[in-house]
Amino acid sequence: MSKFKVEIATGSDGSISFDVPLRITKRGYRKLVQLTGPEAAERPWDARPTALQRALGRAERWRRMLESGEAMSINDLAAKERTDFSYVARLLNLTTLAPQLVAAILDDTLPSGTTVNDLAINPPLLWSGQIEQLQRKRGPLRR
Repeated sequence: MSKFKVEIATGSDGSISFDVPLRITKRGYRKLVQLTGPEAAERPWDARPTALQRALGRAERWRRMLESGEAMSINDLAAKERTDFSYVARLLNLTTLAPQLVAAILDDTLPSGTTVNDLAINPPLLWSGQIEQLQRKRGPLRR
């Protein structure tokens, strides 16, 4: 069990106030309350991949299936995965993202509210254009 410092102050009117070091972060569309400090325990559900991370992993797996010949076409891949052709084609666009955007997906530092469709539907061919388009839509990448 982690220990963290909680400051308790008593007011002259008998009220008590607590100061607990925590931060509120967004993960996809969820808001998480996390303890801060070096001794903050990592909760297992905080480590689950986000929807964008899962989509990126799925797209990479599908790209490898196409390149290895396990699937002969996007139609064949969609049939094997029992999903829609347009969904497969849209997610495969994630395999052409700028390395900076891939790192932001994996580090979960994309602007709040960024969806798979923001990145997968008609991405610009140039990596700089992809980053500019995302920043116009959702704002700068978080650090």
